[in-house]
Amino acid sequence: YQYMAKGESVRIKEVMDLFTETALEIGEGQQYDMDFETRNDVTEDEYIEMIRLKTSVLLACALKIGAVMADAPAEDAEALYKYGECVGLAFQLQDDYLDVYGDPAVFGKKTGGDILCNKKTYMLIKALERADKAQLSELNDWLAAESFSPEEKIAAVTALYNQIGIKAICENKMREYYTRAM
Repeated sequence: YQYMAKGESVRIKEVMDLFTETALEIGEGQQYDMDFETRNDVTEDEYIEMIRLKTSVLLACALKIGAVMADAPAEDAEALYKYGECVGLAFQLQDDYLDVYGDPAVFGKKTGGDILCNKKTYMLIKALERADKAQLSELNDWLAAESFSPEEKIAAVTALYNQIGIKAICENKMREYYTRAM
């Protein structure tokens, strides 16, 4: 805030208003994420809105502030904002994807953390939505389990994702947002 407040007075109100709105949105997205921890009925639309608020608006804000400070036309600044939102959504979906299917040496962290925490990711939401009766029962058993081998849970849930076709579904959704951005 202090650094931005030193900007040109002609643009500073627009920049500070956008930055403040973005800070509030990020907090709202974080609250949604925390609320989702206790819910088993999170919808795809709710999840997308949560990651938009928690992740995408930060990138969108940075791009738009750069455009505003460069005195770009309003429609260009808004186009950059929309680009940032879509790239941010694709990024967060890819982060979820890599938590299951990534190579830890490349990804930089162990895989399966979201599975162990029962984190309501796009992948889990789609699995719950698309699972047949037997798959849903097994998935719910893993979600309710209080005592388990971490490796076994990660392997079992990943196997269910593979059976249900979640990998391709997530890849398609990432591609959809990337294509929108472009």
